[in-house]
Amino acid sequence: MSTMPPSPREFSGLDCLSTGAMVLDATDHIRYVNPATETLLGISGVLLIGSAFRQMFELSPELLAATQTARTQQETVIEYEIDVAVSGHPPIRLGCSISPLEQPVDTLLIEMRAVDPHLRITRLEQARMQQEANRELLRNLAHEIKNPLGGIRGAAQLLEHELPRESLREYTQVIIKESDRLQSLLERLLTPHRTPHFGAVNIHEVLERVRSLVLAETPTMTVRRDYDISLPEIRADVEQLIQATLNIARNAIQAMHGQGTVIFKTRVARQSTLESRRNQLGMRIDIIDDGPGIPEDIRGQIFYPLVSGREGGSGLGLAVSQTLVAQNHGTIDCESRPGCTVFSIFLPLPT
Repeated sequence: MSTMPPSPREFSGLDCLSTGAMVLDATDHIRYVNPATETLLGISGVLLIGSAFRQMFELSPELLAATQTARTQQETVIEYEIDVAVSGHPPIRLGCSISPLEQPVDTLLIEMRAVDPHLRITRLEQARMQQEANRELLRNLAHEIKNPLGGIRGAAQLLEHELPRESLREYTQVIIKESDRLQSLLERLLTPHRTPHFGAVNIHEVLERVRSLVLAETPTMTVRRDYDISLPEIRADVEQLIQATLNIARNAIQAMHGQGTVIFKTRVARQSTLESRRNQLGMRIDIIDDGPGIPEDIRGQIFYPLVSGREGGSGLGLAVSQTLVAQNHGTIDCESRPGCTVFSIFLPLPT
């Protein structure tokens, strides 16, 4: 049992919170739980306080790992959706935040909130429908623009040969170069619509390829790995997954101006919703950065084409990533706040 006696009064200010709050002492024994925690977990605080945290939550490996990370690295760790099971009770889906406290020394605060599966399913279904509408709009728009754009470029080339002075060709070169830039943009819009080529894919080989590309482009970045190496191979298009992941990682790096940390994390996703179907087992790839976060005014539209929070950004990277992941029967979700942005890719595991 804990060498530090329980002192609920010391944390009585947390009693009124609607979210669960639990405090661990320096030896990882439970020192305090608020009433919301008792309701959330369905267990009395009398049974929890003074108990060894690892023993009570031994069936919650993700929570235990996050708690250990928060303690060893002395930083806040956020898990948006994990299964938490108290000894002898069925698991529940929670979002958790684990933070070191300055006082008392070496204590941890674990905040917990229930994840409403219906809200997430609704959000993913809305995203899927919006994605299909975006894809059709972009395809039609790109095809409508390509033909006249080719005519403009061809006319500029013919005009260039007829100009009497070399200095005037500077203007036709502007037309030609801008036409080529627009052509490249259109190709990017249409690229995701090719038929995927499915094969056996090791997701960690995909992430290692992306990591190598990212570090080659921006050596000032720190790219950390947090892999679950027990994950099996999946059936997917390896090039599409590389491109989708690379787009997200590049977005993060550009938002941080090449200075910061990106984490590639893989886990099993239990009871995940893919293509409007509930899957007992799936794969979750988190791309986490410690940048400024996504501006609040565009958080709901980040997967829309031509929406960008960065000056000079095309707003295509995330829209393309969403399409590529969808073609591999997966979904993308995002949670963001200043200092922590998490893009989560969910993919089906073979049954």
